[in-house]
Amino acid sequence: MEKVRRMAVSLPAGLAEEFEKAIRKRAYSNRSKAVADVFREHLSGLEWQGGRGNVVGTITLLYDHHTRGVTDKLTEMQHDFGGAILSSLHVHLDHDNCLEVIVAKGNAKRIEKLANSLISARGVKSGKLVCSRTG
Repeated sequence: MEKVRRMAVSLPAGLAEEFEKAIRKRAYSNRSKAVADVFREHLSGLEWQGGRGNVVGTITLLYDHHTRGVTDKLTEMQHDFGGAILSSLHVHLDHDNCLEVIVAKGNAKRIEKLANSLISARGVKSGKLVCSRTG
């Protein structure tokens, strides 16, 4: 078992109340576990956003498949990063919109470059990269 270190944290009342609500909503067994998860997520985010380490993550894209060339361009970009892409899911949401979720793994800087390329492609309405550090 990992060594535990006690810390005291002071928060504005409103923020503390919001945190308590979030703990209950997510069914945490105790406040310490919730705080540790928040710290871990924040620190992991800082590290991978700095381009250090290896990550695994998802790139979620919402796009209009009627935009000329968007599907070909997105496919071409994914092939350029083929070694980093583990899987993808394509969903037809309605007559105009598609959702694509791409699972990628590798160097943080490379995965971020892939995500930025895909998200900024013409026809993509919105996109988001969510990563976790793997080592």
